[in-house]
Amino acid sequence: MAEVKQAVVDTAEETALPRVYEVGYHIKPTVKEDDIEKILGGVRSIIEKAGGSFIAEGAPALMRLAYPMEVREGEKNVEYDRGHFGWLKFESSTEGARVLEAALKRSADFVRFIVFRTVREDTRAKFKAPTLREVKRTDTLKAVTRREEPAAVPVSEEDLEKALKDLTIE
Repeated sequence: MAEVKQAVVDTAEETALPRVYEVGYHIKPTVKEDDIEKILGGVRSIIEKAGGSFIAEGAPALMRLAYPMEVREGEKNVEYDRGHFGWLKFESSTEGARVLEAALKRSADFVRFIVFRTVREDTRAKFKAPTLREVKRTDTLKAVTRREEPAAVPVSEEDLEKALKDLTIE
């Protein structure tokens, strides 16, 4: 019995430890540019109220979605093929991440979002520029003119036979 209580206490302590999370989101394309910053300010305040701190952020940019997404708005479903995509990386307790996720579910401004645990390091793919070889030319290019081929000199049968014998001798 005592071991079970200890396990529950450890789990409660684990949820209080700060962890690194990331939230990726698509804000509806109908939201004005000025209102996007207000929405993100609300998200930041939720994280700060839960005792979280920011690590990095990707500013939202309007982009075409891979496939149309339906969102329930009032009495009808509305389909979106674009959205303002952005992300936030923050450090918070597990409870803080749950509070943020619940607040995002209640918000009508998001098409889709995901909150997941990640690492503090920068995990974005680095694009390596292709290495180019530098070629230096010392010669200048000259216009090529067609040269006249020298006139063919007749070859005797004896010279031809001699050349063939020289080639075929082992």
